Amino acid sequence: MERTISSVIRHTFPVLALHHKLPLHQHKAASLIARCGRSEMGGHLERCPCARTERIVWHNCKHRLCPRCANKARVIWLEHESARLLPCAHHHLIFTCPHELLGIWRYNRALMTDALFRGAADTLTELLADPRYLGAMPGIHLALHTWSRAMALHPHIHALATDGGMHDGQWRTPRRGHFLPARVVKELFRGKLLARLSELFACGRLKLPPDCSPERFRSLLNRLGRIKWHVWLCARYAHGQGVLAYLARYLRGGPLRDSQLVAVDDRHIVMRYRPHDAPTATLSLAPEAWLLRYLEHAPISGQHQLRRYGLYATTCRAKRELARERVPPAVSRAPRREALYLLLVPCCPLCGEPLRFVCRIPPQRAPP
Repeated sequence: MERTISSVIRHTFPVLALHHKLPLHQHKAASLIARCGRSEMGGHLERCPCARTERIVWHNCKHRLCPRCANKARVIWLEHESARLLPCAHHHLIFTCPHELLGIWRYNRALMTDALFRGAADTLTELLADPRYLGAMPGIHLALHTWSRAMALHPHIHALATDGGMHDGQWRTPRRGHFLPARVVKELFRGKLLARLSELFACGRLKLPPDCSPERFRSLLNRLGRIKWHVWLCARYAHGQGVLAYLARYLRGGPLRDSQLVAVDDRHIVMRYRPHDAPTATLSLAPEAWLLRYLEHAPISGQHQLRRYGLYATTCRAKRELARERVPPAVSRAPRREALYLLLVPCCPLCGEPLRFVCRIPPQRAPP
């Protein structure tokens, strides 16, 4: 077995699918990643004008969990979002789903994702609309991240918010030096998420795990309403480019790269990761357990992992361009990042001309 994620999936997923009932989006993710860059995906033939150099290019799967397809997609996304970013200071916040709700998350992935996004967005927009803090419309990026460093389930939202907003055609900056009070943000987010879960449960849309009765679920919500939730507020950044590059790593490529696999065989898979309290650590799991943990982070088809609100929303382009003109010149304007690498067109080593598309190659069936 090769020391790659796609090889692990090809060897392990058929056995895993026989013993576990997996959702459709995990079947789709495993099928695409296993065939990525191979003849089963199909491809095309490229040839130079002098007809002395040609090559076959097998197509990539372009799945959001695939590490092979991540680099190019990240660069394209980062360049596109950098043009949207306003030239002002930004704040980075993290809204974490309590681990007591992980069982509910596994049985209601789509509903819990929407509830988490909605709770974080409503918390920021409501507080920043308050004249005591800002009294204006900010620009907000929200990105979902579902894994910890050891690839365990750990859903949380990374938020990138502008240090200011538009009100009556003018740019307004916060009145407080530390943006928003952490205690107020935590309590408001807690109330909004728990209220949304109670609403979903009351209308019968929320599916409870087999070991959780309705009475236990109500008791859990009551208990979560009395404890402190983890919401992290970072210091102000002079611009949002660094946080945007940080978010780009979560949108493509999944929780692991091929280089983090230390050992792979039929009995165990050893992966390397960096914990919070040590430079590096390793984790050994059985192949099926490892693949279950990996596929748990496969995004649901059609559900956005990045959402924009306020000035960064797609429908607010006119207000965003007006805000770009109204930002005070004294605010540090970060230059646009250049591409992290050049997407070079392959050229012929003999004549120097770029290779051209010749014909498409249909998918080839894998050998038994």
